[in-house]
Amino acid sequence: MTRYIAFLRGINVGGHKKILMADLKLLFESLGFEKVATYIQSGNVVFGTENEINLAAKITNAIEVKYGYKVSVLVKKASELDKILLKSPFFDEKLKKSYFILLEEKPSLEHIALTTTFSNSNEEFYITENCVYIYYAQGAGKAKLGNNFFEKKLNVSATARNYNTIVKLIELSA
Repeated sequence: MTRYIAFLRGINVGGHKKILMADLKLLFESLGFEKVATYIQSGNVVFGTENEINLAAKITNAIEVKYGYKVSVLVKKASELDKILLKSPFFDEKLKKSYFILLEEKPSLEHIALTTTFSNSNEEFYITENCVYIYYAQGAGKAKLGNNFFEKKLNVSATARNYNTIVKLIELSA
């Protein structure tokens, strides 16, 4: 059985698109997924399955049917998330304070080149085929280059998680 992590974007933010994690776990189990575990209220679900076909679409559809709204879902294999963490260009304290903007698909080289022309003295980022690694010197709350910026500039769907969340999800998937 392959272990996966589903990242739901935009749930439980400011009282919008509320989904209790216990209910989300039950929903995943009803889809036939095994060893389901959720982590914090921001929509992180670890699960196992033998069926790898259209996982994100299957989850998105089930949420829409049950809750009546569409939620963007990005699914990564646990092994892929582990590799993303290991490839971080940041070390020590920067790593522990960094964010991972996970990309649904590989951005074009043209979009990457254009995006790398932007800079902010308090934000350092590196773009790869499946992740934007970013360090916010003044914290993510004051960031200029956030998830929406990278989605727009790279022309791909994405969702961001901090270092601690990535580490915990890898532990839960083991």
